[in-house]
Amino acid sequence: MAWLQLRMNSTDQQAEALSQAVEDLGAVSVTFVDSQDTPIFEPQPGETRLWGNTDVIALFDAETDMQEVVKGLKALGYLADDVYKVEQIEDKDWEREWMDNFHPMQFGKRLWICPSWREVPDENAVNVMLDPGLAFGTGTHPTTALCLEWLEGLDLEGKTVIDFGCGSGILAIAALKLGAKNAIGVDIDPQAITASTNNAEQNGVADRLQLFLAKDAPKDLKAEVVVANILAGPLKELYPTISELVLPAGDLGLSGILTTQAQGVCDTYAEKFDLDPVAENDEWCRITGKLK
Repeated sequence: MAWLQLRMNSTDQQAEALSQAVEDLGAVSVTFVDSQDTPIFEPQPGETRLWGNTDVIALFDAETDMQEVVKGLKALGYLADDVYKVEQIEDKDWEREWMDNFHPMQFGKRLWICPSWREVPDENAVNVMLDPGLAFGTGTHPTTALCLEWLEGLDLEGKTVIDFGCGSGILAIAALKLGAKNAIGVDIDPQAITASTNNAEQNGVADRLQLFLAKDAPKDLKAEVVVANILAGPLKELYPTISELVLPAGDLGLSGILTTQAQGVCDTYAEKFDLDPVAENDEWCRITGKLK
């Protein structure tokens, strides 16, 4: 079955209204895509994050009269002649195509993140089995990669690791498989707790992973290693909370930070931490250091 796709350039102020308009005109699905390829991560529960320049992509049945749809949107003031494109999309086995494009990934010398439908490249490596699911974090994004590479380079034997903003649980699970004695995951989203639980069970480490919603986390949490892959704003805002999680001489790793935001985060944490040189990957970076 073929589909018709209407791609329209919009703005963050207009995208929601445009989405409702195309749904009213018969769209079977609507997707927002950043037209400047600037990713935004981990929205608050119930929040929709939009971008400054947003493409709204609407999918219609192949029998839809797209001239009438375009005419209707223009009448409502949502379309100009040069900001939309109509395309025919052939139906595919989208799940299979997506699976074919997801491959095992290596971080550092010995850590691999592997989807369950692929063969493990090295049976003697540290292999974390993780399928993309409800929560952010599969290793494909530079911020996750930076954190995984950092954890792989630490001596985690016998240590406790806190994954603050655990998402899929990938960092906590990787730490456990790299030798950590136990790990603690904290997140604001119940879906993240569910995803982390399922992924820990799949990797045989559920008995060593404790998970808490942020509002329910014990007040006395401490660990030798703390990693937080969230966003620059929350990292600065939560500095008092995150810094208190680290035991004396413990290690801290922060990511989810654009390189242009690195100095601001470093300035916030430099009071209590001896910071390493900032590590960069694409336009993203990681900040690490030891508690003074």
